[in-house]
Amino acid sequence: MKQIKELNNGIKYMLIASLLFAVMGAFAKLASEHMSSLEVVFFRNIFGVIFIGYALYKSPMKSKGGKPFLLFFRGLMGFLALLAYFYNIANIPLGDAVTYSKTAPIFTAIFAWLFLNEKLSLSAWIAVFIGFCGIVLIAQPSGFGFSKYDILGIFSGIGAALAYTSIRELKDYYDTRMIVLSFTLVGTVGPILLFILSRYFYIAELDFMMGEFIIPSGVVWVYIVGLGVLGTFSQYFMTKAYGETKAGIVGAVSYTNIVFAIFVGMLLGDALPNFITTCGIVLIVIAGIMVVKSK
Repeated sequence: MKQIKELNNGIKYMLIASLLFAVMGAFAKLASEHMSSLEVVFFRNIFGVIFIGYALYKSPMKSKGGKPFLLFFRGLMGFLALLAYFYNIANIPLGDAVTYSKTAPIFTAIFAWLFLNEKLSLSAWIAVFIGFCGIVLIAQPSGFGFSKYDILGIFSGIGAALAYTSIRELKDYYDTRMIVLSFTLVGTVGPILLFILSRYFYIAELDFMMGEFIIPSGVVWVYIVGLGVLGTFSQYFMTKAYGETKAGIVGAVSYTNIVFAIFVGMLLGDALPNFITTCGIVLIVIAGIMVVKSK
C-alpha cells in the first residue's frame, strides 16, 4: 500500500511539473515578443537564485564538495541549453521546442555510456536509433540540411543531457539545492556578461545568445513573474517526483509535458503539428520512455 501511495505521489508531482513547465513556456513565448531570448533566460534564472538562496539561508546545506569545475560545467551546460530552448520557443511552435528538449534522456544514455562507463542494453540502443529517426521527422531537413532552429533544438537536448550526466557525479558531493543553484547562478551572471559583449561585438549569427537589456514595463512584468515562479515550482515538483518513486516511471510520465505544450501552444496561436511532425514526436516519446525504462 505504501509503495502504491509513493508511486501515485511521484506521478502526481511529475504531472504537475509537466503542466507548470508547459505554462512557463507560454510565458517565455509571450515575454519574447518584448525582449530578447537572452533577457528571458536572465529573468528565468534570477528568480531561481532568489528562491534557492532563501532556502539555503533558512536551512544551510551540508555538502562535502570537491568538484567545483564539474559544478560549473553543469551550470554552463544547463544555461546554454536553456538559451537554445528559449530562442526556439520564441520562433517555432511550443510543442516542437519542448519535444526537442525532451531528447535529453536519449543523449544522456549515450553520454553515460561514453563518460560514466554505463552499459546500454540492446533496447536502449534501439531507443537511441528510434529517437534520431524522430528528430529527422520533426526537422524534415531540406537539401541545405538542418535549419538553425533544428540545430538549436538538438543542442537544447544535448546540453541538458550533459548537465544531467554531470548531476549523476555531483549528487554524491553536493546538496541538491547547490546543484540547482549552480545552474541558476551561471544563468544569471552569464546573460549579464553577454549583454555587455553584445553592446560592443554583436554577431547576428549568434543572436540566440546576444541581445540588449530592455527594462520591462506593463504586462511584460506579469509574463516575467509567471516565468520565474512557474519555472522554479516546476523544478521543485520534478525533484519531488524523482524522490517519491522510480526514475523510469517518473521519466515516462514527464513526456506528458509535450502534450501540455502542444495544447498551450495552440491557445497562443500555434498550428496543430502536421502528420510527419506528429510521427516524429511520437517516436521521440517512445524512444525516451524506452531509455528511462531500461535504466
